[in-house]
Amino acid sequence: MALFPTSPTASSIKITSISPTLTSVTHSLKRQARQRGGQRWALELDYPPMTRAEFAPLFAFSVAQKGQYQTFTYQPPIYSDTSGTATGTLLVNNASGYSVGDSTVATDGLTGTLKAGDFIKFAGHDKVYMLTADGSTTLTIEPPLNDTVADDEAITYNDVPFTVAFVNDSQSFGRGAADLHDFSISLVEIV
Repeated sequence: MALFPTSPTASSIKITSISPTLTSVTHSLKRQARQRGGQRWALELDYPPMTRAEFAPLFAFSVAQKGQYQTFTYQPPIYSDTSGTATGTLLVNNASGYSVGDSTVATDGLTGTLKAGDFIKFAGHDKVYMLTADGSTTLTIEPPLNDTVADDEAITYNDVPFTVAFVNDSQSFGRGAADLHDFSISLVEIV
């Protein structure tokens, strides 16, 4: 799978969690809510004004993705490392593994801690999960697992790769003052 160019880096990244929910309010003003299931991440990247030489590889990559058609890997540089003190090889620690819907995973192989808000990814998944509490031997994640994980499956917590596609089929840029190019993109997680 292609890797989105790592240089130049975005000047700002907005990451949004999308969790579809159906809600209604009755005549007596009681609220009813139902989770439709599923969750995915949306990313909006804004780049600083760039020269043509800096801009060209980004736009060429974008055009090669054929709008929403191709999927690729994006590693958000601003969130590339854990905010905790974790080091080591993080592995799932449960002889029977974990099932779809589980939101707590026992681990081993880690020194230090991961922090709430850190992203993780299981070796056998395209899905990226977020920690909802600090942890080292037990990780509480959101969303719950959307696929099974096996004992000793590796967990990535640094340079977490998001599998994404463009949100729409149109990619455009602007050319402003001093012949500098303005560029922003919207991506959505594909799982």
